[in-house]
Amino acid sequence: MLKTTLDQEADKLLACVHCGLCLPTCPTYHELGNENDSPRGRLYLMRAVAEEKIDISPTYHKHLDLCLGCRACETVCPSGVNFGNLLESARAEMVETQPEKLDWWTRVKNFFVGLVLKQVFTRKWLLNLVWTTLKTFQRSGLVSLLLKSGLFKYLPVLEFALALLNKAESQLPLAKQLLGNNSGEISDNTFELTYQVAQFTGCIMEGLFTETNRATTRVLSTNGCLVEIPSTQACCGALHAHSGFHKTAVMLAKLNIDTFMPIGSKKDFPIIVNAAGCGAMMKDYGRLLANDPDYSQRAKAFSARVKDVSEFLATIDLRKARPLNTKITYDAPCHLYHGQAVRQQPIDLLKKIPGAEFVPLVGAEMCCGSAGIYNLTHPTMARKLLTEKIENIKQTKAEVLVTGNPGCAMHIGAGLQLAGEKTLLLHPVELLDLAYQLA
Repeated sequence: MLKTTLDQEADKLLACVHCGLCLPTCPTYHELGNENDSPRGRLYLMRAVAEEKIDISPTYHKHLDLCLGCRACETVCPSGVNFGNLLESARAEMVETQPEKLDWWTRVKNFFVGLVLKQVFTRKWLLNLVWTTLKTFQRSGLVSLLLKSGLFKYLPVLEFALALLNKAESQLPLAKQLLGNNSGEISDNTFELTYQVAQFTGCIMEGLFTETNRATTRVLSTNGCLVEIPSTQACCGALHAHSGFHKTAVMLAKLNIDTFMPIGSKKDFPIIVNAAGCGAMMKDYGRLLANDPDYSQRAKAFSARVKDVSEFLATIDLRKARPLNTKITYDAPCHLYHGQAVRQQPIDLLKKIPGAEFVPLVGAEMCCGSAGIYNLTHPTMARKLLTEKIENIKQTKAEVLVTGNPGCAMHIGAGLQLAGEKTLLLHPVELLDLAYQLA
């Protein structure tokens, strides 16, 4: 698998001038200063394995596993190397093809991660049961009580896990209480249906950030969109692909293509996504299934339809919003900024909200350390990156931090809580929804 992907990237890899532009953009290289923990170094390792110069080993796995997959290197690479695709292929080869070459602890970890991703995330009823259980525990107040008790102060990994759970929900209801009383002209509620879109609701977004999904539907509807939400859609498969479970990622991609683009379908209207990781994955279905004769054409057409919600809203005339007198800043999710090259649209969207003072965030394009489940599998590195992010957020003195990915929201939200900060954390459409006063 890795050799095939490397062969597909051969021209770009050969065109690599080893300029090193990727080095300062790489979070792990920045922290460790080890060439093997840089994009250039990891490419050397992958090529060496594909060319059978070295074998897969625990050391090889360590350097590739430490990568966040943020894809910041792709943004600056003059040769256009698709590092994310290569990384996923390398991980799939280790996890699915040659797991016996990894150490016993890694195999145990992969087994349990695979158990959750392959057995739970592929079964809606079971996943819904997990979300319901987590929400019940979260809303019982026990999580907040445990965090305030200080019992986990000397168990930072457990403390952070509790903080993550505590922030695994939309803060829109709280934002309504704190920002909803601002005076200002209320915009007109009337609108005409002008566009048709489909909305991808996702698994984590629908299970934990339900209010964000509802806000997305409201914002689309009030801006003249007829919103179709298919009930049979599945998880996008991003977490599976990032973790090396390629076969499951392919299965989920096919399920979503069959849902949104059944055989014979002539639908070509946008598929709107509000989670950066999901959007990047779904835009990659065309490549993922390029060699599948039954799905290649539909996958390519499907990916062409996928749009991040801010990307879509930037192309239409938006209804006038009411003023929100607050100071806001924006942190760019890696898989939106680097993975999809959607960079300015979310900022332009926020700047259209009257009364909101926008303050640029230093290092907004740098990874916060969440990276899917990275903050659980590599807590030390994840916290190092988060610490720098939190300090930059403090410098803005913003009342609201806006970001467009659930993992980032949970990770940064947990960091802000443990740092004693009261900054609200919202999705761009939630802030716009609040300005429309439709909730």
